[in-house]
Amino acid sequence: MAEEPEAIEAPLRIGVLHGPNLNLLGTREPEIYGSVTLAEIGERLRAVADAASVTVAVVQSNHEGALIDWVQEQAAGVAGFLVNAGGYTHSSVALRDALVASGRPYVEVHLSNVHAREPFRHVSLLADRALGVVSGFGADSYDLAFRGLIQYLRRPSQAGSHPRS
Repeated sequence: MAEEPEAIEAPLRIGVLHGPNLNLLGTREPEIYGSVTLAEIGERLRAVADAASVTVAVVQSNHEGALIDWVQEQAAGVAGFLVNAGGYTHSSVALRDALVASGRPYVEVHLSNVHAREPFRHVSLLADRALGVVSGFGADSYDLAFRGLIQYLRRPSQAGSHPRS
């Protein structure tokens, strides 16, 4: 009897979305967001991705439509999204709809503890459909959220499915 060939697992690809003003990390309100730059966060995520044999597609934009277009373009080629929508977290129904329409799980991430800040930041239009929300750990929030998303996607029963679909 011939042995069945081993299943070849396709490399996991994750989309990382950085919203408005995140290009200013390192200089914008360091007392709130820290001194780590977006480039440094990207390097940290790439290191985690390389160690986990994951590839990443990354975007940063200050424009809502560009972020929505990017989610729609990437949806078929990624297993999930890591999302720091910045101010759009609290205001963009359209970005929320694009993420939900993608059918891919996503984790919402924030550098600061949004619940310890202004009341308008306590409301997230993304959180109720997110796999999880990680906030308040500075740049480590990204690492924690990214690792959690990878672990979730690697579970055989979960890969490619959205928990709230």
